[in-house]
Amino acid sequence: MLTGKERRKKILELIKNTTKPISGTELARLLDVSRQVIVQDIALLRAEENDISSTTKGYVLKTSENYRRVFEVMHSDEDTENELNLVVDLGGTVLDVFVTHEIYGDIRANLNINSRRKVREFIEKLKTKNISPLKNLTLSKHYHTIEAESEEILNLIEAELKEKKFIVE
Repeated sequence: MLTGKERRKKILELIKNTTKPISGTELARLLDVSRQVIVQDIALLRAEENDISSTTKGYVLKTSENYRRVFEVMHSDEDTENELNLVVDLGGTVLDVFVTHEIYGDIRANLNINSRRKVREFIEKLKTKNISPLKNLTLSKHYHTIEAESEEILNLIEAELKEKKFIVE
């Protein structure tokens, strides 16, 4: 019988070493535990920063060779769409937005915006639900973690953000 830690290590190995998604039922069968135990283990593995995705066919581990950079930016509400489109048009994915609040510390929201369609959907949600963007908690200053396939793309994104005066200097 494996300990929880050993079982999670084995789950990670199984997901890493397969070319196709592996179902929770299959993992449960292989490790002789219930599917619910697998679901709990996956949650713990994700909390340890393992990028495990759930698909309709099972679990997959995202092994990204992409590059990430955090940008400190500031702009008006009206420029939010322009900022996001600039990033996705150059091949970036806006993984999140976060602010550093004086009292509450870091407040982060996952975005995963990688296309103009997702930008439109995000902006539409802000408008239709009359929601104030997170940046408004800190007088418009906020951060984005941006992912891209290369450092060159991140450099292009940074240069364009600077040109549009979105980067905080």
